[in-house]
Amino acid sequence: MIRIVIAEDQQMLLGAFGSLLNLEDDMEVVGQASNGEEAVALVKKLDPDVCIMDIEMPGKSGLEAAEELKGLSCKLIILTTFARSGYFQRALKAGVRGYLLKDSPSEELAKAIRSVMAGRRIYAPELMDDVYGEENPLTDREKEVLELIADGKNTKEIAEELRIKTGTVRNYISVILDKLQVKNRIEAITHFKEKGWFR
Repeated sequence: MIRIVIAEDQQMLLGAFGSLLNLEDDMEVVGQASNGEEAVALVKKLDPDVCIMDIEMPGKSGLEAAEELKGLSCKLIILTTFARSGYFQRALKAGVRGYLLKDSPSEELAKAIRSVMAGRRIYAPELMDDVYGEENPLTDREKEVLELIADGKNTKEIAEELRIKTGTVRNYISVILDKLQVKNRIEAITHFKEKGWFR
């Protein structure tokens, strides 16, 4: 029997996934979590074979939970709406065995669980181009500057927080816009979010 924990913040989906998987002869849902923290606690307590996790959940995201669970025997499968390269790259680094999209047919989920249990990795075909695709072009410092812009801070506040000159902040911003090939700060934030590059 494959023992499964599911983490999903939308209660209706959580119940639906649980019911679907419990219909399979070789599967049993042993725990359900509505956020990343609960998922980590349940996996550590119940030691399931597989944990299926959404990405965007309150408190701790599915990716943060996956990073925390890396190295445990439980195999992790991400089930999300988001085919974002940044999310996928991060999931791969966290050792996730499967990355499926919620618009896949429901029978795909049970098949993917069995494949992952057999030692294979299952990734949505839409994401495979991204494995060889775009890497985040920004340095850690440039990312830091963009995150502060996204938090609503102005040039002066960013300079104070990072203990650098306002002119240096302006230089960083022009390099960020150039690297992301966008015209302004708003476009930069939007582009970065769409790629799933914000932590």
